[in-house]
Amino acid sequence: MAQTREINPILKQVLELGPTLAFFVLYLWIKDDSFVIGGTKYTGFIVAAVVFVPILLVAMAILWALTGKLSRMQVFTAFMVIFFGGLTAWFNDERFFKMKTSIVYGLFAVILGIGLLKGRSWLEFVMSDAMPMRHEGWMILTRRLTLAFGVLALVNEIVWRTMSTEAWVKIETFGFPIALMAFLFWQFTHLQPYVIEEENAE
Repeated sequence: MAQTREINPILKQVLELGPTLAFFVLYLWIKDDSFVIGGTKYTGFIVAAVVFVPILLVAMAILWALTGKLSRMQVFTAFMVIFFGGLTAWFNDERFFKMKTSIVYGLFAVILGIGLLKGRSWLEFVMSDAMPMRHEGWMILTRRLTLAFGVLALVNEIVWRTMSTEAWVKIETFGFPIALMAFLFWQFTHLQPYVIEEENAE
């Protein structure tokens, strides 16, 4: 098993968030342009979505080379980006790239929900080493996060179906991540009574 290595937290954030910001900047730059490639006309959005794929893969490769690991969520997200980015380019239809977000959030909700039906928290299985917490706390967090992912999936469907592409790009780049981080911060703050302190664990 490869040894996990720590890297500068700022560099880690740049590698994780940089591709999405690069997609946002590229889209704003070419959103009103069209490109003819191989005899087919593509919008600026589709070109930005396709370019986003190799940018993400390069960033993940650098992250893997520096740290020696990638999380399952990162690998899954990369697969979804490649798959739906390919469909977007192949069918020349931006809807595939937009619905990717709904499917990712929806699958997260389904996976966590299946665990709940079995009386388990997959979050506890994945994250318990990083944040020791009693089983009750993990079950509460899992139930709430399952609901949150379901809501985000639904909101994305509403946004891309009823709003402009530019509005979706802005919400996808900033709105959803900020909402999810704020939700997690609020949850971890209110679940402090369930956190196992080191002295108690000893």
